[in-house]
Amino acid sequence: MSIEVSVQVEDFSVSYEHQCLSDGSNSGAIVTFCGNVRDMNLGDSIEGLTLEHYPGMTEKIINHICSEAISRWSIEKIRVVHRVGELNVGEQIVFVGVASGHRREAFNACEFIMDNLKTRAPFWKKERTTDSTRWIDARSSDSDAVLRWDR
Repeated sequence: MSIEVSVQVEDFSVSYEHQCLSDGSNSGAIVTFCGNVRDMNLGDSIEGLTLEHYPGMTEKIINHICSEAISRWSIEKIRVVHRVGELNVGEQIVFVGVASGHRREAFNACEFIMDNLKTRAPFWKKERTTDSTRWIDARSSDSDAVLRWDR
């Protein structure tokens, strides 16, 4: 089992991340998620956003989330890349990839990691609209999504 976490300013290659999950693996399933900057939020046009984080603590929490996924499901590899800094509409923000022997475990682990990233990792998002900037609060739908994993 291996966990690779990177919090970075630079963009990432989904193809490269997928290849890293495939290399040297006998996994029957590789599930990935890639999130991008949306052009709309809260009824406003978005031009971009700034993502800030708590260096050191962010990586520690993401690694802990990934370890929790490994304790729940039979997982061979996990890769998480989360960008910070100034991002424009359409740019990639986050990649979560999971390799496992079976698809159901890979799907569950990938979704578990993403749900927990949204609620537990110390990221702060400031959106740039056409008129102003604003800090974005956590969504209740994200908190609701993570509760299902407590069952």
